[in-house]
Amino acid sequence: MELMQELMNITVGKQLEQVAQRFPDRECLKYTDRDYRRTWQGFNAEAERVARGFMAAGIGKGDHVAIWATNVPAWIITLFATAKIGAVLVTVNTAYKVFELEYLMRQSDSKALVLIDGYKDADYVQIVNELCPTLKSSKPGELNNPMLPFLKTVIYAGEKEETPAGMLRFDKLYSMADEVAYEDFEAVYESLDPQEVVNMQYTSGTTGFPKGVMLTHYNIVNNGKCIGDAMKFTEEDKLC
Repeated sequence: MELMQELMNITVGKQLEQVAQRFPDRECLKYTDRDYRRTWQGFNAEAERVARGFMAAGIGKGDHVAIWATNVPAWIITLFATAKIGAVLVTVNTAYKVFELEYLMRQSDSKALVLIDGYKDADYVQIVNELCPTLKSSKPGELNNPMLPFLKTVIYAGEKEETPAGMLRFDKLYSMADEVAYEDFEAVYESLDPQEVVNMQYTSGTTGFPKGVMLTHYNIVNNGKCIGDAMKFTEEDKLC
């Protein structure tokens, strides 16, 4: 019972906001392989802006957003942006091929897919076009594929200058945020409950088809907290 009292009843987005308020100028993220570095305040603001961009792209509370990417900034931004509007992030194995992606997208009812160019020998753009032959002739947000009836938007977070046909460029979410009033974002943000699902992770499927494990805000926040407590992290350790 004492352990339960120590757990945090807070959403992922609120936890980020609280840390940003307490330590606005401390470093939150720094990539060593690219020019991306953010303070807690800067990252929280960026996550809010991209969240509004997702709303403008038709993503709402309860919608599933799949992400197929390696450890790039768009991955962590998408995690917190979707969490702030109550969307569910569906993580896609970077080694998936076309038949595995099709199964996950169908089984997860994902409305949007965020992807990079590819990983190792897998060309993600080519795989998605194989899975969705009408994508190239579709307008972003208007994909209509009977095989994947829920999927409407494919968002390109790759590094090529030219955005693949039919896809919405991830960077455009920043400007699209202006189409959504902050008050509308705030209304959704404040309505979220820590017990709501925020993430769906798929099992390996070694003994059968992969199954989506649904994790709540409460699960994820307290998993991180318990790991930090077990390792005896102090506030300075966590935020240095």
